[in-house]
Amino acid sequence: MRLYNSLTHTKDEFVTHFPGVVTMYTCGPTVYHFAHIGNLRTYIMEDVLEKYLRFSGYQVRRAMNITDVGHLTSDADTGEDKMLKGAKREHKTVMEIAAFYTDAFFRDCGKLRIGIPGTVVPATSYIPQFIEMISVLLEKGYAYEANGNVYFDTSKLKEYYVFNKQNEEDLAVGVREGVEEDLSKRNKCDFVLWFTKSKFEDQELKWDSPWGVGYPGWHIECSAISVNTLGEYLDLHCGGIDNAFPHHTNEIAQSEAYLGHPWCRQWFHVLHLNTNDGKMSKSKGEFLTVDLLEKKGYDPLVYRFFCLLSHYRKALVFSWEGLDNAKVSYDKLVSRIAGWSRDGKPNLAEADPYLAAFRDAMDNDLNTAMAITALFDVAKAKVDDATRRWLVGQMDSVLSLGLLEAADRVSTAADKDGAEAAPAAEKDAFDLEIEQAIAERAAAKKARDFARADEIRAALAAKGVTLTDTPQGTTYTRN
Repeated sequence: MRLYNSLTHTKDEFVTHFPGVVTMYTCGPTVYHFAHIGNLRTYIMEDVLEKYLRFSGYQVRRAMNITDVGHLTSDADTGEDKMLKGAKREHKTVMEIAAFYTDAFFRDCGKLRIGIPGTVVPATSYIPQFIEMISVLLEKGYAYEANGNVYFDTSKLKEYYVFNKQNEEDLAVGVREGVEEDLSKRNKCDFVLWFTKSKFEDQELKWDSPWGVGYPGWHIECSAISVNTLGEYLDLHCGGIDNAFPHHTNEIAQSEAYLGHPWCRQWFHVLHLNTNDGKMSKSKGEFLTVDLLEKKGYDPLVYRFFCLLSHYRKALVFSWEGLDNAKVSYDKLVSRIAGWSRDGKPNLAEADPYLAAFRDAMDNDLNTAMAITALFDVAKAKVDDATRRWLVGQMDSVLSLGLLEAADRVSTAADKDGAEAAPAAEKDAFDLEIEQAIAERAAAKKARDFARADEIRAALAAKGVTLTDTPQGTTYTRN
């Protein structure tokens, strides 16, 4: 398997510290509000990665934090705690907010078939571990106290900006326009490890520490949780691209200073889900959640399918038209599977080439778009139904689109109505190929890869197929 490494900016062969075992850490949610579907794109792609590693024979040990304290409204260690902000908004305690939105996050994960990591740690349960790590950093000279707070001293590092080589002035969040500079810092890039009551008197959650009553900074929690649950050598760290700086940059700095050796060799970052107005967020535009998708009549797995039609390292533009196109493609695939017989045994020899194509796609930097193509190839393959169903089951153990279950529901409903199992299954292979191409073209347009979209249209035109784009989606006619 070759996977792009955000740290080296190269597509490298995936290698683990110990044969057959992957230690994997994923940044969890800050549970002060519902997750929007842009957040959830990252968790979907991390889930696919974990499931494919297991599919490939690895034992995966995965941990994730729940940020229920310490994450401020500015990544520059300024503003109020996001949890406190949520509590004020809803007139609840911080822990009531944390419990409610943690449950909401896991409900969304269930609807999207996102697996829950084996180890999930709320930050508030790890205060002693944070204090221990900060104490060691102080002892080693990598941290200092100033005006009641404890800061990490970035001047002690040989290199701080490890993910990118931009100009320091461009990356220094402490002096960014609109952000008040913390004059207690020795260096503008230093970050807070522990806040005391002197700075945040209205902070609800506070603990005793050697430096006064206060609470941990956001960045320290992932380092301490990862090291304590997965060990000193981490194989794979995942998260959204917006966490690369400063959060993951700070994680590397403090983890390697604490451990005294390199920490994580492979970094996996998922790009943003955008709207036509820019990066999706909770503070602007329509708040797009899984609940909203359901209220509008979409199965959450259609959104998962929509995400898998694009590569995780490409920004994906969300639109209702794009989701409609994905739904059409998903529903037709389900209908075709519903028309297959559920009897018989698969011919594994005939299945091998199709499974190999799926593996080739996933081994190439988790190319889910090509994996979906391999899935459509199975749908039109000239093999028996038992073999096709087996192949769909194998591929969907990674993609988690619920295809066989959905198809079986369609078959059962049709049988109850005395109707044919799946009328769409009567379509010939060329119709399915056209529908697949339309879905790929829609994904290309959302990714603003208009050259690829035009290429797909031209290829279909050469085969006598005319596409018509409408507000409800793309239709086609065969000449």
